[in-house]
Amino acid sequence: MNPQNREDIKIGQEVEVVLKKDQRIGTLTRGIVAEILTNSGFHPHGIKVRLEDGQVGRVQNICI
Repeated sequence: MNPQNREDIKIGQEVEVVLKKDQRIGTLTRGIVAEILTNSGFHPHGIKVRLEDGQVGRVQNICI
């Protein structure tokens, strides 16, 4: 599963994202996908999602 492909991200899935404020240091935040915000099928920096707690970030890892 590739976090750069939109088709690999599903609502309700547990993922690790990097938040905008954490992009420089690379801190990952774990959460459940509530909404997929990226419209294109692929994004080189990761698909942008909104987590259930309202935070927005780009998916770096998909937790299985």
